[in-house]
Amino acid sequence: MKFKKVLITGGAGYVGSLLTPALLDDGYEVTVYDIMFFGDHFLPKDHPRLRVIKGDIRDTASLSAALQGQDAVVNLACISNDASFELDEALSTTINLDAFEPMVLAAKAAGVKRFVYASSSSVYGVSDAPDVDETHPLVPLTLYNKYKGMCEPRLFKHTDESFVGVVFRPATVCGYAPRQRLDLSVNILTNHAVTNNRILVFGGDQLRPNLHIQDYIDAVRLLLTAPDAKIANEIFNVGFQNMSILDLAHLVKRVVEEEFPGRPPIDLAITPSDDNRSYHINSDKIARVLGFQPKHSIEEAIRDLCRAFRAGKLPDSMSNDWYYNVRLLKKQNAA
Repeated sequence: MKFKKVLITGGAGYVGSLLTPALLDDGYEVTVYDIMFFGDHFLPKDHPRLRVIKGDIRDTASLSAALQGQDAVVNLACISNDASFELDEALSTTINLDAFEPMVLAAKAAGVKRFVYASSSSVYGVSDAPDVDETHPLVPLTLYNKYKGMCEPRLFKHTDESFVGVVFRPATVCGYAPRQRLDLSVNILTNHAVTNNRILVFGGDQLRPNLHIQDYIDAVRLLLTAPDAKIANEIFNVGFQNMSILDLAHLVKRVVEEEFPGRPPIDLAITPSDDNRSYHINSDKIARVLGFQPKHSIEEAIRDLCRAFRAGKLPDSMSNDWYYNVRLLKKQNAA
């Protein structure tokens, strides 16, 4: 362990709900700083090395206080996924863009030594390039991926030898976590296959990179322990299986039918879509520089979700807004 104390902004989100216990298992003292739109009942709050703070990253004074004594920051907090901009645009602008640089400055002022920023592979938008690496131009299609890309240089503007910043651009995450999301491509398809015995594919030709949530967690672990010289002011793609939406649907159909034998075959239908985000990302750099190799497949993520459904961990998966970021934030009139 290079550091002792880590603060995770957005630590009660989908990824944070799995990252928090993972870092505790690694021996870190973990602070979760989160606005708690989705609650925190799923966090291991009785753990002696966990501190949970309900706070808004836009409240710089509160965040600055939480940052005192921290060695590293993992910044996950954002209004997540493109569709979230169906919400009040000001909400996403203030959280995803306006709050970022003040947060970086507050972390630096508090003596934080490393800042790990979760950007997104969606910053590439649409690309016909056979392999999109970190040098590819950013062609954002929505404010979500535009702001993700705009924050990257705002971090590097303030880094130095004592304040090391690194950016990673994860693919679309899939799989089971304590705070489950069912509004991401593989998770959506699996939910519909298990719950409705039917998959509806919008478009199908779009290429989407996906990343098992455990590989995401392991990438963050590595970015917290890697030598400064290897990661300072670097950007890493993290996404290994590039599949079309239609191929993903066929994979989900096969795996769910295997996991739930005796059911009728799953119906798979295709309808046109105006969502043309399509890109094939190359993640050779993180393998070359840091030796990172994924250990988990999309198929494994689907099987994990199937096990969670069988165990009763995902009740009311279609009707409960808790699994769906936009739906819950609309319901809460989040501002």
